Amino acid sequence: MLDVKLRYSDEDLQEFRVIIDQKITRAEADLASLESAYKNNAGNGTDDTSPSFKSFDEGSEVMSKEANVQLAIRQEKFIRDLKNALLRIDNKTYGICRVTRKLIQKERLKLVPHATLSIEAKRKQ
Repeated sequence: MLDVKLRYSDEDLQEFRVIIDQKITRAEADLASLESAYKNNAGNGTDDTSPSFKSFDEGSEVMSKEANVQLAIRQEKFIRDLKNALLRIDNKTYGICRVTRKLIQKERLKLVPHATLSIEAKRKQ
């Protein structure tokens, strides 16, 4: 008879929880840095002291802010996905592919802890 694991052990889930908690902490710090950059919280007080090339600076600044906003949106989604992974750990469904219903490889989950698809299912997309 085949021994097919239906879910990860509580020990495995705890190991994944530690990885995810670390990624959330780092992602939240990165998000705060991005938000600070596009909200100008880190102003150095010299914004109005050099009027030459002001229009170039403003255009560049707007583009930079837009890029930071986009990065912040992606970071917020990443944090949300990681928190959803913690919910799956709590209800012991973490690591189960939502397409094949098989366990996602442990190595994949260590690299992409918010994954909900196995490599097999991802390739079929």
